[in-house]
Amino acid sequence: MKAKRRVLFLCTGNSCRSQMAEGLLRAEAGDLFEACSAGIEPHGLNPLAVQVMAELDIDISSHTSEAVEVYADESVDVAVTVCDHAREICPVFPGVDQQLYWSFDDPAVATGTVEERLPLFRRVRDEIRSRVRDFIEEAG
Repeated sequence: MKAKRRVLFLCTGNSCRSQMAEGLLRAEAGDLFEACSAGIEPHGLNPLAVQVMAELDIDISSHTSEAVEVYADESVDVAVTVCDHAREICPVFPGVDQQLYWSFDDPAVATGTVEERLPLFRRVRDEIRSRVRDFIEEAG
């Protein structure tokens, strides 16, 4: 059996976008890929990211917010930055087969009530889901 390709999603805080990407890849192609995520400055898991993922029946509530240094000495096949800030200062991972840059708005910066912030979280989640699905199809 072919080994799973390890995909590391990177963003600034590892609280929303990279967490959602990790959860989506696991849910959609966990048999093909090992998904993980990390942040340049981990901020903890955002409860609204957990909530909008639960709307898709994907539970990320047990995910932890990791620092990118955790993966510095580990093998990564594909590194995907999901924000411009991480792209600018992301470390280089030796042996990475593929480096991808996906830029999504940061839902964590949304202001207002939960009801006012949720639409941005949902939009970003859906944009990430589309990119993850394209990635799976291209990797086919």
